[in-house]
Amino acid sequence: MSTATTAREVAPGYRASRTLPLRVEALRQWRRRRTLVMGGVLAALPFIMIIAFAVGGGPDGRRGGGNRITLIDTATASGANFAATCLFVSAGFLLVVPVALFCGDTVASEASWSSLRYLLASPVPRARLLWSKLVVALGFSLAAIVLLPVVALAAGTVAYGWGPLKLPAGGALAAGDTVPRLALAVAFVFVSQLVTAGLAFWLSTRTDAPLGAVGGAVGLTIVGNVLDAVTALGSWREFLPAHWQFAWADALQPQLEWGGMAKGAVVSVSYALVLFALAFRGFSRKDIVS
Repeated sequence: MSTATTAREVAPGYRASRTLPLRVEALRQWRRRRTLVMGGVLAALPFIMIIAFAVGGGPDGRRGGGNRITLIDTATASGANFAATCLFVSAGFLLVVPVALFCGDTVASEASWSSLRYLLASPVPRARLLWSKLVVALGFSLAAIVLLPVVALAAGTVAYGWGPLKLPAGGALAAGDTVPRLALAVAFVFVSQLVTAGLAFWLSTRTDAPLGAVGGAVGLTIVGNVLDAVTALGSWREFLPAHWQFAWADALQPQLEWGGMAKGAVVSVSYALVLFALAFRGFSRKDIVS
């Protein structure tokens, strides 16, 4: 065993678990301008929709469209309906953006600033660096996904009152059950976005361009949505994460249905674990020059 290795093992005060603490990384990410901008956009969306409904006369004032009732048609029935509507219109794409942004801007941004090699020279073990950045990125992603329905529920309650969640197909969910059911729906949305998080994080370890990692993750997510729309694929679509992205609607039914959410969670978590493993494996062998 070399002298350098021995010295490193017995260096006083050094603990790999103490390098790059989560609170330090979280504070760094919180101070980033893109974090504040993304939070402002998500918080503003419910108010923009309230103004749109006020100007347009509400969803009941629409012209044409037949007699088919949709979730958007019940948006102004109560604060819970409004929160569910905001989640419905944003889950397919808008909520993909902050997840891709927070997870895709992790390692690639450090490389673009030429600070990655200095972090590793601190010395911060590579696995520890990736773990800290991944946990913080997922934490901010969860906060972004939670922020929208929480603001929507509060704003919708002020604008439309508190009451049961009116179901598009008829019936209603009791007011006391709406918050737990909405929380379950939000939890599933977060789980379904783990695939995007995994894609963005893996790409972030492969490129020095943050926009490339973010854009690549968003682009591949869109490709998944397009493939899910190809009905000729038949049952193969069930292996696509996009096929289950709206399974959270089963949580807003009088009788809670777990089947779709369970399948969607298994598919999403499986893809995410593979992508996270590829990120850690590739980064551990990568030659860091920036």
